[in-house]
Amino acid sequence: MYPSLFHPIQINSVEIKNRIAYPSLGLLFSYDRKLNDRYYNFFEARARGGAGMITVGPVGIDYIGSGIATVALDSDEYVPDFQKLTGIIQAEGAKAWVQLFHAGAYSHPILIDGKQPIGPSEVYSPYSKTTPKAMTIEDIQIIQNCYVHAALRAQAAGFDGIEILASAGYLITQFLSPLKNKREDDYGGSLENRLRFPLEVIQKVRKALGPDYPLTIRMAGNDFVPGSNTDNETPEIAKAYERAGVDAINVTGGWHESRVPQLPMTLPRSAYAYLAFNIKQSVSVPVMASNRIADPEAAEKIIKDGLADMVNLGRVLIADPFWPQKAFEGRADEIRPCVACSQGCTDQIFSGQPVGCIGNPEAGYENDRKITPVKPPKKVMIIGAGPAGLEAAVTAAKRGHKVSLYERESDIGGQLWIAGAPPHKQELLSYIPYYRAMLKKYPIILHLNTTIDIKRIKKEKPAHIIVAEGAGPLLPPIKGIDDAGILTAWDVLKNNPFLGKQTAVIGGGAVGLETALYIATKGTLTPEMLYFLFSYQAESDERLRELLYKGTTEVTVFEMLPKVGKDVGKSTKWILLDHLKKFNVTIITCAKVIEINEKKIFFEKNEETLQQCFDNIVIASGSKSVQTLSSQLPDIGIPFQCIGDCIKPGKLGNAIHGGYLSAMRI
Repeated sequence: MYPSLFHPIQINSVEIKNRIAYPSLGLLFSYDRKLNDRYYNFFEARARGGAGMITVGPVGIDYIGSGIATVALDSDEYVPDFQKLTGIIQAEGAKAWVQLFHAGAYSHPILIDGKQPIGPSEVYSPYSKTTPKAMTIEDIQIIQNCYVHAALRAQAAGFDGIEILASAGYLITQFLSPLKNKREDDYGGSLENRLRFPLEVIQKVRKALGPDYPLTIRMAGNDFVPGSNTDNETPEIAKAYERAGVDAINVTGGWHESRVPQLPMTLPRSAYAYLAFNIKQSVSVPVMASNRIADPEAAEKIIKDGLADMVNLGRVLIADPFWPQKAFEGRADEIRPCVACSQGCTDQIFSGQPVGCIGNPEAGYENDRKITPVKPPKKVMIIGAGPAGLEAAVTAAKRGHKVSLYERESDIGGQLWIAGAPPHKQELLSYIPYYRAMLKKYPIILHLNTTIDIKRIKKEKPAHIIVAEGAGPLLPPIKGIDDAGILTAWDVLKNNPFLGKQTAVIGGGAVGLETALYIATKGTLTPEMLYFLFSYQAESDERLRELLYKGTTEVTVFEMLPKVGKDVGKSTKWILLDHLKKFNVTIITCAKVIEINEKKIFFEKNEETLQQCFDNIVIASGSKSVQTLSSQLPDIGIPFQCIGDCIKPGKLGNAIHGGYLSAMRI
């Protein structure tokens, strides 16, 4: 399967068994700059899963450029720990790479003992919310030597290759960018001068490592920041890197400051492969593609079509480290999907917490959470085939239990069907075919269209019960809310009813905002329509933009708090708000709805009572647990557990992790 993807590739003197690379991603498994067992176990799983190249990093080259939250190679004392790690990776058949890192102005003072970060110029950084100290010539030479010394330590630690980080808005990117580099000496001004710092780093590291040791670089294909480097300039930068001595070029998207999404499900799968191809046309060394390459078919197509020579599978291998092995063996349907939600990885990092995955309960817990067989197996009854019940069923079956899964609806998935309905959330639906494949793979008896009561439980005589009844929509105490014509967000997202010209959404949390966006997109152009009309120039660009964002229904959101989206992830909230703005959704904050009367909303704002008429009113004020069956179970004497939303409404990760852990406790 996938012959192009699994064909070996040579980078300098090293042969890599396939075209799959796990790229450097911050993990935050320590705050002492050192590796530990959590790192070892994490990387061992990704190497054992079949990736050809495993990149460890980012790894700091000095303290001011990395701080306490990044493992480092700025001292010889760290070399033995990295030797252990390279041995672990290589023992599983993968090649071990390391990414050398300096954040420059992106270093946050809180992570470097309150010190001032350094950068090419004194330009304020909105990412670290501070202004760096402009580097002197002496500083430049010191940092370049830090790269060299860290590279030599990496070589001594047994790494098969070294990658220099020159993307994402970090130090080297700052030297390259006319927005961040305001220098008037030989390191600023023209592109030739702005390239001087990174080229000197490459040349010095190459000289120290020798000609036969693989040296690669990760660069932006386009900064996606107005006024900075675009894909017009990056091919010239790549050619300069090749001349300076790099053996492969790893191409990603823009900066952390970019207002073009780089990672979430808003970004279509493989959307940035064109950036890799843009670089590949200008160089002769291998080129890697990055960002949202989620499935084997897409990865194979990128290689086969000549867009790139390798693919980076980052969060994809967090979600399922055995993605490569499953793809190679023709078991792609068994790959646990990465849905690009950012909740378990990017949002965790932004909150200063270790990386995990909402869909993979073992990610980051490789040593603590291991599925072990049980003796003797038990007859387990699982009620509810939403994500919590599905994960519980699969995990229990993996352990050897005799599992029966009961669902009152005609299909599995539960709230996944609702969660995956809004625009750009359809990736969540990929859990459904995954769990279907797992139910087929393991001896799980599935009963659909089946409602369970105490009588049925006594008849089945299970040894253990897991209840995943889920939740239902919560109706707030608003006068007139029981009107028959009022809809809930669940009604809208599940059934897609006809809506009039003016629709109100009461509730500005994640569900309310996503429901508002779902409604606002009704009647707008699909991507296929836009492509057709644009390719034939059937309408002006201005008219196409209007049709893209103006639908059949105008939406107004009412939120009683000062800000909306309190429960939306840190890394994706700005994207959701940007979409709502583009689709002209009106948001009224500090608005307490007090009454609904004949499609008229009465609300309090700024100590005034106001009113507004709508064709439809949608309630999106949260969920409430369903505990119909679980409340009766204590009386029948059979051990049981309640999981998911029937305990307390939560996020998808709570459901999946809760299902996994419940099965591990049987």
